[in-house]
Amino acid sequence: MAKVTVNKEKCKGCGLCVSVCPKKVLYLSETQLNSKGFHPCAVNEDVNCSGCTSCYIMCPDWAITVEK
Repeated sequence: MAKVTVNKEKCKGCGLCVSVCPKKVLYLSETQLNSKGFHPCAVNEDVNCSGCTSCYIMCPDWAITVEK
């Protein structure tokens, strides 16, 4: 099982990672704000990441890491 980590301060909440995740591991937080005022992406701990790295590749801000 892979592990996804999001640097919430780098994330601008564009949602590109959410749209490409085949397992729906990621979602945009409606309750959290980072220091820039964006709703960052968050990780759904109830879903197992397949490690496809689509989110990592898609992120324009390099805010996501995937560890296999």
